[in-house]
Amino acid sequence: MRVATIRTDDGLRAVRVDGAELVVLPYADVRQLVASGEDWAQRAAGEDGARLDLADADFAPVTPMPEKVICVGLNYGSHAAEASLALPEHPVLFAKYGRSLIGANDDLAIPAASQQVDWEVELGVVIGRPARNVSEADAEAYVAGYTIVNDVSMRDWQLRTSQFLSGKTFEASTPVGPFLVTPDEVDHARSLRMELSVDGEVRQAASTAEIHFSVPQIISYISTIITLMPGDLIATGTPAGVGHCADPPSYLTPGRTLSCTIEGLGAQTNRCVAAAHDVLQAV
Repeated sequence: MRVATIRTDDGLRAVRVDGAELVVLPYADVRQLVASGEDWAQRAAGEDGARLDLADADFAPVTPMPEKVICVGLNYGSHAAEASLALPEHPVLFAKYGRSLIGANDDLAIPAASQQVDWEVELGVVIGRPARNVSEADAEAYVAGYTIVNDVSMRDWQLRTSQFLSGKTFEASTPVGPFLVTPDEVDHARSLRMELSVDGEVRQAASTAEIHFSVPQIISYISTIITLMPGDLIATGTPAGVGHCADPPSYLTPGRTLSCTIEGLGAQTNRCVAAAHDVLQAV
């Protein structure tokens, strides 16, 4: 099953994908749906409601304003190699804030403060129920589903200090979605083709099978530190092909177009535009 959060004239709504249509569910968004109980998927599959055309959908981030967005760095050997870094012994974690998330097809505003805006296609994991001190063997039972994350990074800010946060959580910089796809549809994303193109040129192409720390390892590790809650989003790392490591380096500028796909999870397309002003922006 695929579910999503869309923008409507009446605010955000959770929807189920039914062929070329969307079925409106009685929840404000996917985070609320997932948090409604462990049988959320069965209930969502059986709901009927107003129907909308999928082609007309205005996608919001799949889980708007999650309690936590946790990212894993250097989690593909190919990316570590292009950055001339060793694979880590333990997951490298950093965070984003909810205001950094945008919808799968929203414009990506390039901030005047950064001249090194880069791309990173990543498998996203959405947590389905509270997870604390979870074993690797049990971790997949805590996954609500999978999605696409583009961990757009302001490299000049990211590398100012040893802490990545400032370059990773710029306002409205991280496309997420369009869908949350339940684990049964994609075999827990164990081997999905992932690809990112800039202006039609493929820059990243890999498989989720190449991941260094697996999804169960990541969930177990994070849940040892802090309780993961329904709707929390984990971005699991990117493969080789980022612009910062190209020769010469290549960065996003107004007028460029980003496209991300992960097999079975859908696609994102984001047009890069100049940020007009630093204004409050609704998700």
